[in-house]
Amino acid sequence: MINVAKLYECKPSFGFFAQQLMYPEKLDFHPAFLEASFDPNHPAYTYANTYWSLMQEFSMEEIQEMYTETFDFQKNCALYMTYFKFEDAKERGQMLVKLKVLYEMYGLEMPDGELPDYLPLMCEFLYAAEWAQDPKTTENFRMPIAILEDGTYHLLKALEKMESPYFHLVKGLRETLKACVEQEAAAQ
Repeated sequence: MINVAKLYECKPSFGFFAQQLMYPEKLDFHPAFLEASFDPNHPAYTYANTYWSLMQEFSMEEIQEMYTETFDFQKNCALYMTYFKFEDAKERGQMLVKLKVLYEMYGLEMPDGELPDYLPLMCEFLYAAEWAQDPKTTENFRMPIAILEDGTYHLLKALEKMESPYFHLVKGLRETLKACVEQEAAAQ
């Protein structure tokens, strides 16, 4: 079950994840952005700081090249979260429509030409949409959280093999999601 209060508490970090998973720009690496997104008690604090430290070793041009090489040219590092799970185009299409409807329900307009399972967009939705007061948030968010958990698992494994700094960013995102999902009691 989703802990809506914890998810809301983590909203700033979802903004950070969204921004860092988009094509890098110089403003994305302002130190205040990291500090505003994570406090020392945040489940992703260590991972975000490791990612941040590693990225500081590169020039902006090198970061942009790394991003393109990683997410645009590595099939296993696709930022589309339903890509690995749904080989059937029809089933994937249905999932994408459901995500788009969910975004619109909470007032998020889809950017032209972008698919709703794009990881930065999914993080942006958790960051920007106003869902905290909706009594159906727990029910409505089961699907996108499950998609994020599944999709980031495959992405994390590929980034780990590549020894990419983005591994730490995605690991931090997964730890944040894990902290926001209350584990069901073990079966009796």
